[in-house]
Amino acid sequence: MNFRLATARSAVVGAVLAAALLGSTQLGAAADAGTVGERPFAGTTGVGLHNTYDPGAFGYLAQALDTGTAMIELDVWTDTVTKEWKVSHSNPLGNGNNCVDAATPAQLYGGGANKNLESCLDDVRVWLAAHPTAGPLTIKLELKGGYAANLGMGPAQLDALIAAHLGAAAFRPADLLARPGGGSYATLDDAARAGNWPSRAALAGRALVYAIPGTVEEGNPFDTLHTDVEEARHLRDLAAAGRIGDARVFPAVHGAAAGDPRGAYPDATIRPWFVVFDGDAAAYLNGVDTAWYDQRHYLLTMTDAQNVAPAISGTDPTAEQARARAVQLAGAHASLVSADWRHLPEVQSLVLPRG
Repeated sequence: MNFRLATARSAVVGAVLAAALLGSTQLGAAADAGTVGERPFAGTTGVGLHNTYDPGAFGYLAQALDTGTAMIELDVWTDTVTKEWKVSHSNPLGNGNNCVDAATPAQLYGGGANKNLESCLDDVRVWLAAHPTAGPLTIKLELKGGYAANLGMGPAQLDALIAAHLGAAAFRPADLLARPGGGSYATLDDAARAGNWPSRAALAGRALVYAIPGTVEEGNPFDTLHTDVEEARHLRDLAAAGRIGDARVFPAVHGAAAGDPRGAYPDATIRPWFVVFDGDAAAYLNGVDTAWYDQRHYLLTMTDAQNVAPAISGTDPTAEQARARAVQLAGAHASLVSADWRHLPEVQSLVLPRG
């Protein structure tokens, strides 16, 4: 797909979205596109793509972005031998992805793929610059094996990589902390609960990055310091040192749980640095008070949306089925609805009022 075709496709997607928001009673959304844009980021629900880097899903990462998706997901491995951040599903020493290291919009749809994480971020930065009214985009990083800070691949190094390759497009923890009239909130929890999220319109062309522990890390009995704890400690310590502006990643609590899941962390000092939560959609709908997240303006990603009863296809439901599921989970206070509905740009581009 060339750049002109991608731009035209994005325009069509935008028209479909506007029409849906303005006129579709099926969505149950009374707000038009302008009203949604004026809402704070935490007051809306978008639809995201799982394992967006998979070349079997999209030939190029930019094609996933062309769907209008609200979230992309990248699986990341720390290659401590080469000191490279690899992007693949199951190969910790090699890349298996659709990132091409584009420097211009025209390069987003050609060239060799299977690049490192920085190239994926370059592709996102170039795409966002070419679509300045798009977004905000959420980038979910699954650190498959976790950090390796003792070998030079920890949160500080990831911050530096994101700063270098996503640049000013990154919405930082410091940006959430900043008070409109000057000064800053003490913690992310304070800022979120005060409703300090910018509007969607103010975040156009920008991306928020959050990280979750990976499946290998969570299954490793010898790994006693998981990504969520390590990232939250990193933010806490940067704030104490007056360097919170260096941070580029939001830590996330992984796994649906009743009550305040941050209470499971023995170290109470890291709890206020979690305002992003990520877990199974069906589990959230099974006895969890999800309004609690919405009331506090926390971000809540509901994964495997297709498995909520009655289950629908994880890859190819009808547009009506996927749209209805997105509306259902928006009503259940999700910020992001995640699945593999890669062939439905009219659903990927939906932005709904949350709650």
